[in-house]
Amino acid sequence: MKAYNFCDPKNIKADVLSGLTVALALVPEAVAFAFVAQVDPLVGLYAAFIVGLITSLIGGRPGMISGATGALAVVMVALVVAHGVEYLFATVVLMGILQILAGVFRLGKFIRLVPHPVMLGFVNGLAIVIFLAQLSQFKINPTDPNSEWLSGATLYIMLGLVALTMAISYLLPKVTNLIPAPLAAIAVVTAVVIGFGLDIPTVGNMASIAGGLPEFHIPSVPFTLETLYIIFPYSLILAAIGLIESLLTLTLIDEITETKGRTSQECMGQGIANLVTGFFGGMGGCAMIGQSMINIKSGGKARLSGVAAAIFLLIFILFASDLIELIPLAALVGVMFMVVIGTFEWSSFRILHRIPKTDAFVLILVSGVTVYSDLAIAVVVGVLVSSLVFAWNSAKHIYARVGTTEDGKTTVYEVSGPLFFGSISSFRDLFNPADDADDVVVDFRNARVWDHSGLEAIDGLAERYTRRGKTLHLRHLSPDCRHLLEKSVSMVEEDKEGDPHYGVFVDYNKMYHEDDEIADKPQKA
Repeated sequence: MKAYNFCDPKNIKADVLSGLTVALALVPEAVAFAFVAQVDPLVGLYAAFIVGLITSLIGGRPGMISGATGALAVVMVALVVAHGVEYLFATVVLMGILQILAGVFRLGKFIRLVPHPVMLGFVNGLAIVIFLAQLSQFKINPTDPNSEWLSGATLYIMLGLVALTMAISYLLPKVTNLIPAPLAAIAVVTAVVIGFGLDIPTVGNMASIAGGLPEFHIPSVPFTLETLYIIFPYSLILAAIGLIESLLTLTLIDEITETKGRTSQECMGQGIANLVTGFFGGMGGCAMIGQSMINIKSGGKARLSGVAAAIFLLIFILFASDLIELIPLAALVGVMFMVVIGTFEWSSFRILHRIPKTDAFVLILVSGVTVYSDLAIAVVVGVLVSSLVFAWNSAKHIYARVGTTEDGKTTVYEVSGPLFFGSISSFRDLFNPADDADDVVVDFRNARVWDHSGLEAIDGLAERYTRRGKTLHLRHLSPDCRHLLEKSVSMVEEDKEGDPHYGVFVDYNKMYHEDDEIADKPQKA
């Protein structure tokens, strides 16, 4: 699939119907997240429309749906309460600028550093979050956290309708694919509720979604350094959360569809979308894993599906609010429950006892932090823990073969493994200056110096032998190491025939951009 795939003539019907299904699922989500952020429901709906439209047109992942999300809303609420909604709009504008800069500097490629256990934890954690978010629909007033739960016949009817929605969503694809199963389920359950006059919560019970076109509006805030001081921390956090969730969702959809999205282009698309949204009274947004899964499962493959979802959402706001407000929440809850079942990596239960314990711990940790705290924090924690585990394990893999020359006058150490901050202690323990011959050779042909700590360890080794009046020879060091070493520079032997060609910190790479995929090809230093 090409990165810019607006539509496939053979799949137009599926893209449009999938977009309609997604639009119906976007309404209660956008309204609910607007209430979380303590702003007007239209602020959430406008964000879903604008962010969804722009990212579908110019983002890096065809078929991915973006809009107002709970991960951003929980950060926004403190700003809105303290300073008002105008400061939120200014924050969203700055958030978009920061995301555009991330795209310009191609920071999206660093999503490749997220280990697979972190990805599994992210997916499972978000599936749980989506599930928990639907539980509020079983309250008398879904938008009031303190509202009482449904009970009696109303609760039983709603549970039955949720089950009916899930049954249709599961069974219909086995019969026909002419219409997306979630859309058919919503239509059937809505018809049942209206036909039998069932008194259960509907979209209209949450809030009215009627409104006009979003209007251009410069945020009414003082253009001063004090304002920047207020909004910048929020913008930075929102930009980070938005990009992390969007890029992880992009990676997930890449795996499901076996295609390749463009990470840097997605950063640009998200940034431009939020920049525009801030000027049109929207609360900002990012990729939505739930709605994206609905779109993919319903047959939406191209950009047209996301564009259709945004346009249908605007039509709902302008002309069809009365009809949309009749849709029972039970139908939408059933659709989202099916998303939860399809999103959660059930295979993670089977592999927990097969994978390394540290990977299993990271998977569970990221899932838990995602649910109880914040997505960005969860991913950062997961990457940090995985990095520390990797460093610890790598530190164990440095060793040396020790021997002497035939005349017994020279001790030879052939070092193998990575030399970096985590392995310098093991590196020091490899040597025994007191017992070595007066002439010592350390061969780094099979070793790799990764950082400045490694250089300092070599300098320290040279100093140990110098204090004992012994001669140290360092062979097969890279040119970078020769130039950066201080105490041992005079002891480095020139042996270019077998010298390794690498930089002390990173390989020199050429960048080959094909669908934003970077193939590392080391050059000679």
